[in-house]
Amino acid sequence: MLISNFWVYFLSGHGGSDGLHGYVPSLDYVVSDTVALLRWITDRNPSLPCFLYGHSTGGAVALKAACQPLMDSLVKGIILTSPALRVQPTHPIFEVIAPVVSTLLPTLQFKGANKSGIPVSRDPAQLVAKYSDPLVYTGPIRVRTGSEILRITNFLRKNVERVSIPFFLMHGTADRVTDPIASQDFYISAASKWKRLKLYDGYLHDLLFEPEKEEIIQDIINWIDETLNITEL
Repeated sequence: MLISNFWVYFLSGHGGSDGLHGYVPSLDYVVSDTVALLRWITDRNPSLPCFLYGHSTGGAVALKAACQPLMDSLVKGIILTSPALRVQPTHPIFEVIAPVVSTLLPTLQFKGANKSGIPVSRDPAQLVAKYSDPLVYTGPIRVRTGSEILRITNFLRKNVERVSIPFFLMHGTADRVTDPIASQDFYISAASKWKRLKLYDGYLHDLLFEPEKEEIIQDIINWIDETLNITEL
Protein backbone atom coordinates (compact mmCIF):
# COMPACT_ATOMS: atom_id res chain seq x y z
CA MET A 1 0.00 0.00 0.00
CA LEU A 2 2.82 2.41 0.83
CA ILE A 3 4.39 1.74 -2.56
CA SER A 4 1.08 2.78 -4.17
CA ASN A 5 1.20 6.16 -2.36
CA PHE A 6 -1.23 5.35 0.42
CA TRP A 7 -0.64 6.52 3.97
CA VAL A 8 -1.40 3.74 6.45
CA TYR A 9 -2.47 4.20 10.08
CA PHE A 10 -3.27 1.37 12.46
CA LEU A 11 -5.26 1.02 15.65
CA SER A 12 -2.73 0.74 18.46
CA GLY A 13 -2.56 -2.05 20.99
CA HIS A 14 -2.83 -5.26 18.97
CA GLY A 15 -1.08 -7.86 21.11
CA GLY A 16 0.88 -5.19 22.95
CA SER A 17 -1.72 -3.38 25.02
CA ASP A 18 -1.86 -3.47 28.79
CA GLY A 19 -4.00 -6.08 30.48
CA LEU A 20 -4.68 -9.77 30.06
CA HIS A 21 -3.69 -11.19 26.68
CA GLY A 22 -6.69 -12.27 24.62
CA TYR A 23 -9.24 -10.60 26.89
CA VAL A 24 -11.71 -8.06 25.49
CA PRO A 25 -14.16 -6.72 28.11
CA SER A 26 -16.23 -4.97 25.42
CA LEU A 27 -15.82 -4.60 21.67
CA ASP A 28 -17.74 -1.33 21.97
CA TYR A 29 -14.51 0.14 23.36
CA VAL A 30 -12.75 -0.90 20.15
CA VAL A 31 -15.53 0.61 18.03
CA SER A 32 -15.22 3.91 19.94
CA ASP A 33 -11.44 3.87 19.56
CA THR A 34 -11.83 3.25 15.82
CA VAL A 35 -14.14 6.23 15.37
CA ALA A 36 -11.80 8.40 17.48
CA LEU A 37 -8.81 7.36 15.35
CA LEU A 38 -10.71 8.19 12.15
CA ARG A 39 -11.55 11.64 13.49
CA TRP A 40 -7.89 12.16 14.43
CA ILE A 41 -6.76 11.13 10.93
CA THR A 42 -9.30 13.24 9.04
CA ASP A 43 -8.63 16.29 11.23
CA ARG A 44 -4.97 16.11 10.22
CA ASN A 45 -5.58 15.22 6.58
CA PRO A 46 -8.79 17.07 5.66
CA SER A 47 -8.12 17.02 1.92
CA LEU A 48 -7.35 13.28 1.67
CA PRO A 49 -9.98 10.52 1.36
CA CYS A 50 -9.87 7.95 4.13
CA PHE A 51 -10.61 4.22 3.89
CA LEU A 52 -11.08 1.84 6.82
CA TYR A 53 -9.80 -1.75 6.69
CA GLY A 54 -10.86 -4.55 9.03
CA HIS A 55 -10.11 -8.27 9.13
CA SER A 56 -12.14 -10.95 10.94
CA THR A 57 -13.33 -9.46 14.25
CA GLY A 58 -11.78 -6.20 13.06
CA GLY A 59 -14.14 -6.38 10.09
CA ALA A 60 -17.11 -6.61 12.43
CA VAL A 61 -15.73 -3.65 14.39
CA ALA A 62 -15.38 -1.64 11.17
CA LEU A 63 -18.98 -2.40 10.19
CA LYS A 64 -20.36 -1.48 13.61
CA ALA A 65 -18.38 1.75 13.38
CA ALA A 66 -20.04 2.30 10.00
CA CYS A 67 -23.40 2.32 11.78
CA GLN A 68 -22.38 5.34 13.87
CA PRO A 69 -23.76 8.81 12.97
CA LEU A 70 -21.80 10.89 10.43
CA MET A 71 -19.39 8.07 9.59
CA ASP A 72 -19.82 8.86 5.90
CA SER A 73 -18.07 12.18 6.60
CA LEU A 74 -15.03 10.32 7.96
CA VAL A 75 -14.50 7.50 5.48
CA LYS A 76 -14.89 7.10 1.74
CA GLY A 77 -15.23 3.34 2.00
CA ILE A 78 -14.55 0.21 4.02
CA ILE A 79 -12.42 -2.79 3.03
CA LEU A 80 -13.23 -6.09 4.72
CA THR A 81 -11.50 -9.45 4.68
CA SER A 82 -13.20 -12.47 6.26
CA PRO A 83 -15.39 -10.33 8.55
CA ALA A 84 -16.90 -11.95 11.64
CA LEU A 85 -20.51 -11.68 10.52
CA ARG A 86 -21.11 -15.22 11.70
CA VAL A 87 -18.44 -17.26 13.44
CA GLN A 88 -18.16 -21.00 13.13
CA PRO A 89 -17.79 -22.27 16.73
CA THR A 90 -15.90 -25.52 17.21
CA HIS A 91 -18.23 -26.33 20.10
CA PRO A 92 -21.95 -25.45 19.70
CA ILE A 93 -22.56 -25.18 23.46
CA PHE A 94 -20.29 -22.11 23.62
CA GLU A 95 -22.95 -19.89 22.07
CA VAL A 96 -25.40 -21.00 24.77
CA ILE A 97 -23.22 -20.62 27.86
CA ALA A 98 -21.03 -17.67 26.86
CA PRO A 99 -23.44 -14.83 27.79
CA VAL A 100 -23.97 -16.29 31.29
CA VAL A 101 -20.44 -17.42 32.09
CA SER A 102 -18.93 -14.20 30.70
CA THR A 103 -20.66 -12.29 33.50
CA LEU A 104 -19.48 -14.63 36.25
CA LEU A 105 -16.04 -15.68 34.96
CA PRO A 106 -15.19 -13.31 32.09
CA THR A 107 -11.50 -14.26 31.77
CA LEU A 108 -12.11 -18.01 31.84
CA GLN A 109 -10.57 -19.85 28.89
CA PHE A 110 -13.06 -22.13 27.13
CA LYS A 111 -10.91 -24.95 25.80
CA GLY A 112 -13.77 -26.49 23.82
CA ALA A 113 -13.71 -23.46 21.50
CA ASN A 114 -9.95 -23.31 20.92
CA LYS A 115 -9.33 -22.43 17.26
CA SER A 116 -5.54 -22.26 17.30
CA GLY A 117 -5.28 -25.56 15.42
CA ILE A 118 -7.54 -24.50 12.55
CA PRO A 119 -5.57 -23.69 9.38
CA VAL A 120 -5.99 -20.06 8.38
CA SER A 121 -3.59 -20.04 5.41
CA ARG A 122 -2.55 -22.50 2.72
CA ASP A 123 1.05 -21.29 3.05
CA PRO A 124 2.85 -23.38 5.73
CA ALA A 125 5.57 -20.76 6.20
CA GLN A 126 2.95 -18.10 6.93
CA LEU A 127 1.31 -20.36 9.52
CA VAL A 128 4.64 -20.82 11.29
CA ALA A 129 5.30 -17.08 11.20
CA LYS A 130 1.87 -16.26 12.59
CA TYR A 131 1.74 -18.76 15.42
CA SER A 132 5.31 -18.14 16.52
CA ASP A 133 4.65 -14.40 16.87
CA PRO A 134 4.46 -13.65 20.63
CA LEU A 135 1.90 -10.91 19.96
CA VAL A 136 -0.56 -13.43 18.49
CA TYR A 137 -2.82 -15.01 21.11
CA THR A 138 -2.94 -18.77 20.53
CA GLY A 139 -4.66 -19.97 23.71
CA PRO A 140 -8.29 -21.00 24.18
CA ILE A 141 -10.73 -18.15 23.73
CA ARG A 142 -11.68 -16.24 26.87
CA VAL A 143 -15.39 -16.43 27.54
CA ARG A 144 -16.03 -12.67 27.61
CA THR A 145 -14.07 -12.20 24.38
CA GLY A 146 -16.08 -14.93 22.67
CA SER A 147 -19.32 -13.53 24.02
CA GLU A 148 -18.42 -10.09 22.69
CA ILE A 149 -17.75 -11.53 19.23
CA LEU A 150 -21.15 -13.24 19.28
CA ARG A 151 -22.77 -10.01 20.48
CA ILE A 152 -21.30 -7.89 17.68
CA THR A 153 -22.26 -10.45 15.02
CA ASN A 154 -25.83 -10.45 16.34
CA PHE A 155 -25.88 -6.65 16.24
CA LEU A 156 -24.75 -6.60 12.62
CA ARG A 157 -27.34 -9.15 11.53
CA LYS A 158 -30.07 -6.99 13.07
CA ASN A 159 -28.69 -3.68 11.76
CA VAL A 160 -27.40 -4.54 8.30
CA GLU A 161 -29.68 -1.94 6.71
CA ARG A 162 -27.83 0.81 8.63
CA VAL A 163 -24.65 0.19 6.64
CA SER A 164 -24.78 2.61 3.71
CA ILE A 165 -21.07 3.40 3.29
CA PRO A 166 -19.35 1.91 0.20
CA PHE A 167 -17.56 -1.34 0.98
CA PHE A 168 -15.49 -4.09 -0.61
CA LEU A 169 -15.99 -7.45 1.09
CA MET A 170 -13.62 -10.37 0.43
CA HIS A 171 -13.91 -13.89 1.78
CA GLY A 172 -12.36 -17.28 1.12
CA THR A 173 -14.89 -20.02 0.41
CA ALA A 174 -12.94 -22.53 2.53
CA ASP A 175 -12.79 -20.27 5.60
CA ARG A 176 -13.35 -22.35 8.75
CA VAL A 177 -13.26 -19.46 11.22
CA THR A 178 -15.84 -17.00 9.87
CA ASP A 179 -18.70 -17.88 7.56
CA PRO A 180 -18.45 -16.82 3.89
CA ILE A 181 -22.19 -17.42 3.43
CA ALA A 182 -22.86 -14.76 6.08
CA SER A 183 -20.75 -12.37 3.99
CA GLN A 184 -22.92 -13.10 0.96
CA ASP A 185 -26.08 -12.47 2.99
CA PHE A 186 -24.67 -9.21 4.36
CA TYR A 187 -23.67 -8.02 0.90
CA ILE A 188 -27.19 -8.60 -0.42
CA SER A 189 -28.92 -6.86 2.50
CA ALA A 190 -26.64 -3.87 3.13
CA ALA A 191 -28.04 -0.50 2.10
CA SER A 192 -24.80 0.65 0.45
CA LYS A 193 -25.28 1.65 -3.19
CA TRP A 194 -21.61 1.07 -4.08
CA LYS A 195 -20.59 -2.33 -2.77
CA ARG A 196 -18.65 -5.32 -3.99
CA LEU A 197 -18.27 -8.91 -2.86
CA LYS A 198 -15.45 -11.15 -4.04
CA LEU A 199 -15.24 -14.78 -3.00
CA TYR A 200 -11.90 -16.53 -3.43
CA ASP A 201 -12.47 -20.19 -4.23
CA GLY A 202 -10.67 -22.49 -1.78
CA TYR A 203 -8.92 -19.71 0.13
CA LEU A 204 -8.79 -19.81 3.93
CA HIS A 205 -9.36 -17.22 6.68
CA ASP A 206 -6.25 -15.02 6.59
CA LEU A 207 -6.45 -13.80 3.01
CA LEU A 208 -3.42 -11.54 3.32
CA PHE A 209 -1.36 -14.56 4.43
CA GLU A 210 -2.42 -16.70 1.50
CA PRO A 211 0.02 -17.49 -1.35
CA GLU A 212 -2.03 -15.15 -3.58
CA LYS A 213 -1.84 -12.20 -1.18
CA GLU A 214 -0.36 -9.87 -3.83
CA GLU A 215 -3.40 -10.51 -6.03
CA ILE A 216 -5.69 -9.66 -3.11
CA ILE A 217 -3.78 -6.48 -2.29
CA GLN A 218 -4.07 -5.43 -5.93
CA ASP A 219 -7.83 -6.11 -5.82
CA ILE A 220 -8.04 -3.74 -2.84
CA ILE A 221 -6.03 -1.02 -4.58
CA ASN A 222 -8.13 -1.35 -7.73
CA TRP A 223 -11.35 -0.99 -5.74
CA ILE A 224 -10.06 2.10 -3.93
CA ASP A 225 -9.10 3.67 -7.26
CA GLU A 226 -12.53 2.89 -8.72
CA THR A 227 -14.27 4.33 -5.66
CA LEU A 228 -12.26 7.55 -5.86
CA ASN A 229 -13.20 7.95 -9.52
CA ILE A 230 -16.94 7.72 -8.88
CA THR A 231 -18.49 11.15 -8.41
CA GLU A 232 -21.76 10.00 -6.83
CA LEU A 233 -22.03 7.14 -4.34
